[in-house]
Amino acid sequence: MSKLFALLALALWFNAAQAQETTCTAAATEKKLAGAAKNSFLKKCEKDATAKCEAAATERKLAGAAKNSNVKKCIKDAVGETP
Repeated sequence: MSKLFALLALALWFNAAQAQETTCTAAATEKKLAGAAKNSFLKKCEKDATAKCEAAATERKLAGAAKNSNVKKCIKDAVGETP
Protein backbone atom coordinates (compact mmCIF):
# COMPACT_ATOMS: atom_id res chain seq x y z
CA MET A 1 0.00 0.00 0.00
CA SER A 2 2.85 2.39 0.78
CA LYS A 3 4.29 1.73 -2.70
CA LEU A 4 0.97 2.86 -4.18
CA PHE A 5 1.10 6.13 -2.24
CA ALA A 6 4.73 6.65 -3.20
CA LEU A 7 3.89 6.14 -6.87
CA LEU A 8 0.92 8.49 -6.61
CA ALA A 9 3.04 11.15 -4.92
CA LEU A 10 5.73 10.77 -7.57
CA ALA A 11 3.14 11.05 -10.35
CA LEU A 12 1.67 14.19 -8.78
CA TRP A 13 5.11 15.75 -8.40
CA PHE A 14 6.05 14.90 -11.98
CA ASN A 15 2.74 16.28 -13.25
CA ALA A 16 3.26 19.52 -11.31
CA ALA A 17 6.82 19.85 -12.59
CA GLN A 18 5.62 19.57 -16.18
CA ALA A 19 2.79 22.03 -15.70
CA GLN A 20 4.88 25.17 -15.28
CA GLU A 21 2.09 27.26 -16.78
CA THR A 22 1.07 30.67 -15.55
CA THR A 23 -1.47 30.52 -12.74
CA CYS A 24 -4.81 32.30 -12.97
CA THR A 25 -3.80 34.76 -10.27
CA ALA A 26 -0.51 35.55 -12.01
CA ALA A 27 -2.28 36.00 -15.34
CA ALA A 28 -4.80 38.40 -13.77
CA THR A 29 -1.97 40.40 -12.22
CA GLU A 30 -0.06 40.41 -15.49
CA LYS A 31 -3.15 41.73 -17.29
CA LYS A 32 -3.51 44.36 -14.55
CA LEU A 33 -7.09 43.32 -13.81
CA ALA A 34 -8.86 44.62 -10.71
CA GLY A 35 -12.28 44.55 -9.11
CA ALA A 36 -15.13 42.87 -10.97
CA ALA A 37 -13.01 42.18 -14.05
CA LYS A 38 -10.45 40.30 -11.95
CA ASN A 39 -13.13 38.35 -10.10
CA SER A 40 -14.82 37.39 -13.37
CA PHE A 41 -11.50 36.34 -14.91
CA LEU A 42 -10.54 34.24 -11.88
CA LYS A 43 -13.96 32.58 -11.76
CA LYS A 44 -13.79 31.60 -15.43
CA CYS A 45 -10.18 30.47 -15.10
CA GLU A 46 -11.05 28.28 -12.11
CA LYS A 47 -14.00 26.79 -13.99
CA ASP A 48 -11.76 25.99 -16.96
CA ALA A 49 -9.12 24.51 -14.66
CA THR A 50 -11.73 22.33 -12.94
CA ALA A 51 -12.87 20.90 -16.25
CA LYS A 52 -9.28 20.31 -17.38
CA CYS A 53 -8.29 18.66 -14.08
CA GLU A 54 -11.39 16.43 -14.03
CA ALA A 55 -10.65 15.30 -17.59
CA ALA A 56 -7.01 14.59 -16.74
CA ALA A 57 -7.99 12.54 -13.69
CA THR A 58 -10.51 10.56 -15.74
CA GLU A 59 -7.92 9.97 -18.45
CA ARG A 60 -5.51 8.65 -15.82
CA LYS A 61 -8.34 6.37 -14.58
CA LEU A 62 -8.23 7.73 -11.05
CA ALA A 63 -11.18 7.09 -8.77
CA GLY A 64 -12.31 7.83 -5.24
CA ALA A 65 -9.98 9.62 -2.87
CA ALA A 66 -7.06 9.54 -5.31
CA LYS A 67 -9.15 11.34 -7.94
CA ASN A 68 -10.49 13.89 -5.48
CA SER A 69 -7.02 14.62 -4.11
CA ASN A 70 -5.51 14.91 -7.57
CA VAL A 71 -8.27 17.21 -8.85
CA LYS A 72 -8.11 19.42 -5.76
CA LYS A 73 -4.32 19.82 -6.04
CA CYS A 74 -4.52 20.38 -9.79
CA ILE A 75 -7.07 23.18 -9.37
CA LYS A 76 -5.07 24.77 -6.55
CA ASP A 77 -1.94 24.72 -8.71
CA ALA A 78 -3.80 26.17 -11.71
CA VAL A 79 -5.47 28.99 -9.79
CA GLY A 80 -2.48 29.93 -7.67
CA GLU A 81 -2.52 31.75 -4.38
CA THR A 82 -4.80 34.69 -3.90
CA PRO A 83 -3.07 37.82 -2.62
